[in-house]
Amino acid sequence: MSSWTARLFSGLNLKPTGIALGTILLLALLAFLGSSKFGAIVEALTPPVLPELAQSDQQVWLEQNWSAETRARFHHVSQGTRTLPIPYEWFVNLERPSESLLGILFSSDHKLIDNDYLPRFGFIKDKVSANNPDGLPIGFARTPSQNLPGLAHKTTAIGFNCAACHTGQFVYDNKQYVIEGGPAMTDLGKLTDALGAALGQTALSSKLPLFNGRFNRFARNVLGERYSDATKAQLNAELLAVLEVLKAGVDTVEVTEGYTRVDALNRIGNQVFSRDYPHRANYAPIEAPVNFPHIWTSSWFSWVQYDGSIMSPIVRNTGEALGVTAFLDTKSPLDEKRFGSSVPIDHLSWIERTLAGKAFAPDEPYTGLGQPAWPEAIAPIDRKLAQRGSELYAHYCQGCHLPPLGSEAFWQNNYGPIRWTDAKGEERQTRESVIQVKLIPHQQIGTDMAQANILMTRTVDISGRADLPQDKQVSGMGLNTLVCGHLPADPAAPPSDKLAPLVTVPFSDGGNVPFALALGAAVQQTINTWFEQNYVSEAERESYTGDRPNCLQAGAGYRARPLNGVWATAPFLHNGSVPTLMDLLSPVSERPKLVQLGNTRFDAHNVGILQDPDLEMEAGKAYADNGLFILDTAIPGNHNTGHEFSDAYIPSNDWDAQPKGVIGPAL
Repeated sequence: MSSWTARLFSGLNLKPTGIALGTILLLALLAFLGSSKFGAIVEALTPPVLPELAQSDQQVWLEQNWSAETRARFHHVSQGTRTLPIPYEWFVNLERPSESLLGILFSSDHKLIDNDYLPRFGFIKDKVSANNPDGLPIGFARTPSQNLPGLAHKTTAIGFNCAACHTGQFVYDNKQYVIEGGPAMTDLGKLTDALGAALGQTALSSKLPLFNGRFNRFARNVLGERYSDATKAQLNAELLAVLEVLKAGVDTVEVTEGYTRVDALNRIGNQVFSRDYPHRANYAPIEAPVNFPHIWTSSWFSWVQYDGSIMSPIVRNTGEALGVTAFLDTKSPLDEKRFGSSVPIDHLSWIERTLAGKAFAPDEPYTGLGQPAWPEAIAPIDRKLAQRGSELYAHYCQGCHLPPLGSEAFWQNNYGPIRWTDAKGEERQTRESVIQVKLIPHQQIGTDMAQANILMTRTVDISGRADLPQDKQVSGMGLNTLVCGHLPADPAAPPSDKLAPLVTVPFSDGGNVPFALALGAAVQQTINTWFEQNYVSEAERESYTGDRPNCLQAGAGYRARPLNGVWATAPFLHNGSVPTLMDLLSPVSERPKLVQLGNTRFDAHNVGILQDPDLEMEAGKAYADNGLFILDTAIPGNHNTGHEFSDAYIPSNDWDAQPKGVIGPAL
């Protein structure tokens, strides 16, 4: 046996004694893939190692102001996304990938969507309902009549909605607590790898003489009464075409996201400006993952996102939908509704109104999504210590994170309208008041800068397609709208920690334009086109968008959000680099250097994600042998520095006198 054949058999987990089956599989692999890069082939066909599920025999839903009916709709309402690039009927009928390629040869009745498999990627089990006919986990949604790359016909797509990234969970005492609006614990990279392996193994099965059962079962389940030799052959051709498309769209990952995290801003930018507007030069590597944020009360923030970069909720939500691959047209002529999309703005409006409730005001009951209260079934609250904690919070924390929401101190100075100047030069303000969140300068807070740097430094070229030959050149992306932002500071003016006023300015295509403004403009035109296509009058549009301007900013600092419900939001810091509240309140030198993510078990003593002290971990190795993600805080993008209570603190009201990142004395 030649050395390369031996290496291939080793990669396929085949012994030389299984030479008959191995030869069939080898010849099929050669014919099917026509490549000598067997290591990469085997890797693509091998599924990732997944952590075992934490044992739980009951789901617990904490009181958060939502009915069961509201939860059921939120969990599966479509945002027009096509996140998983295959038809819905393929997804629900696809068998999970075999851990050994030898398993491709034999029968299996284990589906990818089974409730003992998808939850191992961090998803939360859900039951069959009108919105969820196949009992998929929370956050999966169907969108009908979509075009998918590689297919020549429309189909029902399967994608993620808001709940996929903003529903939390933890397991304690054999109970799974589900947190509406909490940070998800999913690993989307591992799901992508498993889906690719399942598709590849199914396609390989179709080429195996005598051992094509995996593909045959898939074809019979997908085609149903339409099954025939002709339709089966057509399905096989479509499967191979989709795989060809997927091979060309692999991301460049410089910092692994892992469980609980995603590089949201870069992924949105890549989708809109490098794929929807197909200009490869606009692509940016995945390098700044952030923890999925919790979203209760956030509808009422003056600024959202970790870097406080977006003001309008409908702009934020539409950008999110585009980022998880809703369809966006950037190729039609401008006078033929370019920027048409699959994003249902009415659904996004319902989501936002449901999250926000009717009002957030001192004289109104709050009807939006509320924060979860600590379950005293886990541990009773020591009221004496809680009172001491309240005093410490008032002294050291509320200057940035604001007084407790709803307290008398909160309503005095931290609540008011948004003010800006419109395109006519007239001073405007919102009718409703919002929570005026504080943005803390990077030098002061001292946390990892990777996420903040995206909007401060990234630019995009939307002036044309430099990658096309001259005879096939196209005009720019077609951006031509109004956005709101800060005018540049007067260089002769004295330094100030206050940003310049917000003003409305025109924005159009250019060769080196700020990513933040370009994204805000693209999303605005997507929203406007939906209004036009659905005959929504100017007078009616505000009911969808709310009373907020489309203001954007970059470099203002990291946002210090109110800490209501913070106990249920681990891991901590914007990049998820700190596993528990105890670690966050400790000096940086005492925080763990390697953080285990993907374990849903709750650490009630330290308040956060349970860390296994006996798990073997290796710096620079992204995953442990048991499948848990290992976040190495030495890697830029993963740093756990800043927001530190330390003996280095200097008692002073002058933040410039403090060492970088120190915000208070050691506790």
